[in-house]
Amino acid sequence: MRSRVVITGLGPVCSAGVGIDALWQALQEEQSSISTIQNFDASGFRPKLAGEVRDVKIRDFVPKSYRKATKVMARDTELAVIAAKVAANDAGLTTRGSEDSDEGYEIDPHRTGCQIGAGLIAADTEELARAVVSAEDEQGQFSMEKWGTESQGESGMNNLPPLWLLKYLPNMLACHVTIIHGLEGPSNTIMGAEASAILSIGESARVIERGSADICFTGGAESRINPLGLLRWDYSGRLADTKNETDSSKITLPYHNKSSGGIIGEAGGMLVIECEESAKNRDAKIYAKIAGFGSAQSPSPMFAKLQSNTPAETSDRGLEAAIEAALRDAQIDPDQIDVIIPLGIGVPELDQLESNALSAIFDERVGEIPLVLPTHLIGNTMAAHGGIMTALGAKCLYTQCLPSYFTLNHDRSISTQHPSTEVEINTVLVCTSSLGGQAGALVLKR
Repeated sequence: MRSRVVITGLGPVCSAGVGIDALWQALQEEQSSISTIQNFDASGFRPKLAGEVRDVKIRDFVPKSYRKATKVMARDTELAVIAAKVAANDAGLTTRGSEDSDEGYEIDPHRTGCQIGAGLIAADTEELARAVVSAEDEQGQFSMEKWGTESQGESGMNNLPPLWLLKYLPNMLACHVTIIHGLEGPSNTIMGAEASAILSIGESARVIERGSADICFTGGAESRINPLGLLRWDYSGRLADTKNETDSSKITLPYHNKSSGGIIGEAGGMLVIECEESAKNRDAKIYAKIAGFGSAQSPSPMFAKLQSNTPAETSDRGLEAAIEAALRDAQIDPDQIDVIIPLGIGVPELDQLESNALSAIFDERVGEIPLVLPTHLIGNTMAAHGGIMTALGAKCLYTQCLPSYFTLNHDRSISTQHPSTEVEINTVLVCTSSLGGQAGALVLKR
């Protein structure tokens, strides 16, 4: 018999603020934290708005003895480390990363694992540029030979900063979190764009269910708010041309055929999950139970507006399969789902695929089920997004309250917004597809 898994710590860090309370308040008040990009000059880019995490310093979330190591952390790693610390504090844990004055339940390192969803980390353009200019040929053009061959000059690659590669490997998120907190149980990194965090949470649940750990730090983190990252994501067809508009509500409309497209965000979406017996033995606050998990792959990657030469799908079949698997795992029927937290990216073509997938599972009832949607307020935070969504689902169950939410119209092409309300909630579905076609779903229970 597999162990039951519960959520005991929430650690969302996004443009709305640090911690679940800041995110919850933003959704209750329908307050967008998307604004003009400040991290770099984006005036030459089509997307000029983003959900940036501001006024948060990594030094404040690591032990003094570890602060030197923050110099080799990419932004993605910083967000994962900050969110992991927030989740640990919320769960009432003390770890190797705690201060001597901190109080809480001291983890057993050997029985604590870590699974984190990550993206393809975009290198810092200034670091690359300093190396690239030393690999020019006589005509002033970039030379691959001079980039990698010492006999052809300085070898541009040698002018990258020391430990450069260790800054941008996707597994560095889990690496730093496990080192800081002394997590010596099973560890893994999963890359699946927007599905990364849900897939990682599902993996963590399986680790606990089979008895390989009692507690796991899990979720995801990513930032694409840099020149290379923003350009790549814009080329995918998932971002709107914001022009000179500063009000994101006039650009991104979830599940609405008049939406101009998506907006990017950055975040760390980390949780602490653990064996129910462990949580009860230490009298932990239990937000929700992870009752079911499912994953699948869509037939083709979800590139909006870039697939004119391929047959158009009418529904995201991978998302359908993931939801069906999660429901089977939870041993419940679709009519038992009270709330859905999907991606709702604001790209009409993708939202239609997603809403059609929901319709295939829930039939006509899909227009009655509340949809909690954070994306239009904080941006699409990619590998972090499933962690953000799961934290919101757990908060809904714990408080028996919905923040502002949406419902779909009869043809699933327009959504209607509703104010925050108290309501009985027993089961929440968290689900998302992704850029690469991976899909994940979680069923959370009260």
